[in-house]
Order: sequence, then structure tokens, then C-alpha cells
Amino acid sequence: MRPLVEPVASLAPEELIRTARHAVLAGIGEEGQRRLAAARIAVVGAGGLGSPVLLALAAAGVGELVVIDDDVVERTNLQRQLMHRVEDIGQPKTQSAARAIRDLSPLTRVREETVRLTPDNARALLGDAHVVIDGSDTFDTRSAVASATDELGMPLVWGAVQEWSAQATVFWSRPPEGHAPVTLGDVFPPDSVGEPPTCAQVGVLGALCVQVGGLLATEAVKLVTGAGEPLLGRLVVIDALRARQDVIPLAGRTPRV
Repeated sequence: MRPLVEPVASLAPEELIRTARHAVLAGIGEEGQRRLAAARIAVVGAGGLGSPVLLALAAAGVGELVVIDDDVVERTNLQRQLMHRVEDIGQPKTQSAARAIRDLSPLTRVREETVRLTPDNARALLGDAHVVIDGSDTFDTRSAVASATDELGMPLVWGAVQEWSAQATVFWSRPPEGHAPVTLGDVFPPDSVGEPPTCAQVGVLGALCVQVGGLLATEAVKLVTGAGEPLLGRLVVIDALRARQDVIPLAGRTPRV
């Protein structure tokens, strides 16, 4: 798949040193790193999935990260939301995220959106991103994100974690030619999904959030740089308790020609 983002002309000398292991990595290289520096990625949710996603993308040298979350850091978050610290308790998660991102990658720009994403503001919040990553934890928010990205025609890297289980995929309503569109509504029709129980009710394995967040960040890097094959049309299902990971093909619509 072709890269999503045109590269910047050059990288700062300190960034060349910081990201040197990408420069020798097949599929990224120096040009791919310049594509990452030009990328704008929106991350919905700065919690269990958003934390490892944002840390990984900042470390990767993404040029701009849009962090969307209306919550504050609570002590119970620290078991799985590794971006936040004890001293961040009571602060907006967007503020804590911005601090962590700048500590890792001083040249990464951070746009803090301390608001709840809704159907009314989703397009405005996401419209200028190259890639959107959904790490939210309610079906209403996931539905609003999916609807906006479907209308905008941009790729949506999607993940969900609960208890010992997780899922991850890429949805895209208008993928490049030769690829079949697959959207959240194709896989989870709105009338077939109820509101799942919360983490407070059933729990969630913190280490699994890190695993899935790393997977989501990897998909975003691949889309930006054109490396490898994205998860479009495939759903990764993880059963951490039984150490199983399966890939399920998804039936998309007719490929674009």
C-alpha cells in the first residue's frame, strides 16, 4: 500500500540521531522517518490503549499528535495507563499525555483537545489527521469516531480490550484502489451491539493494554510509511489467558477499482 504522507524535506540533526534505528529498518528508512515527521495522528482516548499508543508514536518521531480526552487521571488508572504518573493524579489526561510526549520527543507537536468526542464535534476534531486511532472505551464514542472517519474517508486504527481479551483491526471506508472497504458498521452493526461492561465492573489486564497499544501504533506507522500490509480486512483476536492470538478475515465490500 502506498504511503499516506509525503515526507518533510529533512530532519533535525538531533532527530536523526534519536531515530537512527528506524533509518536502517527495512520498510521505513530515512525517507519513512521523514514521512513520520510529517504525519498528524489523532488518538481518541489517553487511557489504557491511548497511553502505549501515544508513547510509541512519540518515540517513533511522529510530527504531530492530537490527544482527545475529557477525563482526569485517577489513582485506579495507573495499573494500566502507563503514560501517567502519581504526580499527575487530578490533572487532565491530555495535559499528562503532553508532558510524557514532550519528554520522549521534544520535536513532536502536541494538540490537547480536552473535550468529549461526540457526533457533533467529531469531524472538526479529526478532520485534519492523516490517521485516527480509537482507544476509547464506550460504544457511543467508538460509533462517533467511526462515523466521522467513514465520512472523511480516512483510515481508522481500532482496538478494544476487556478482561483478558482484545481485538484490533483497521477500518477504512475509502481505501486505495484494489482494496475492499471495511467499516465498523460492517463488522459490528449498530443494532447488534449493546454497551459493554466497564473496566470497573469486570477488570482489564494492564499488560494486555500495552500489547494492543503497541499493535495499534505499529499499524499507524505502517500506514504512514507504506511499510508492510495493514490489518485492513483482518481482525486480530487475542486471548491472553490462554496465550492465543488468531487472525480472522473480514468480509469487505467490493474492492475499489
